[in-house]
Amino acid sequence: MDAYQPLNCDLHDYLEIACIRGYQLDIELVDGGRLQAKALTTRTATSKEEFFCVETADGQQDIRLDRMLAITPLNANAEFGRVVLAGASCTF
Repeated sequence: MDAYQPLNCDLHDYLEIACIRGYQLDIELVDGGRLQAKALTTRTATSKEEFFCVETADGQQDIRLDRMLAITPLNANAEFGRVVLAGASCTF
């Protein structure tokens, strides 16, 4: 697996809002894949890789943050629209 590329710090807010509100999302992956899932939470592995935990029709799934291209809430009156995540790294 490629070395983890941290997500831009500002973009974490969108993931947190999606989790707090329990948004149903259309998730676009950098490899061209796509899935619809409910946002649950985020987690950081001991390796410092960060994951977005979602619930799909097939069960819970963890998606490494740098594998996601964009998220779009499917809920009416969501607090944000499509957010592009790929290519935006967090620097300290």
